[in-house]
Amino acid sequence: MIKQLLHFFGIFLFLAIGMHFKEWTSHPIEHLVALPDAEAYGLGMAHPLIFTVIAYLVVMLLIFLVKKIKKLF
Repeated sequence: MIKQLLHFFGIFLFLAIGMHFKEWTSHPIEHLVALPDAEAYGLGMAHPLIFTVIAYLVVMLLIFLVKKIKKLF
């Protein structure tokens, strides 16, 4: 369970810093404070979690597929 949480938070940080690098390096506090007013794709404040869940599911699907393919060979 802890490993899965670390994967999730790692993906979250990777996406947050990757997509908003300039904001995180120049004005991180203002960026966090502005989150409730976010209008990203109409998802509002939940958009970081929604995108993280989608990326997490894709990564877990790839890991699952790689394990199954390794078992076959």
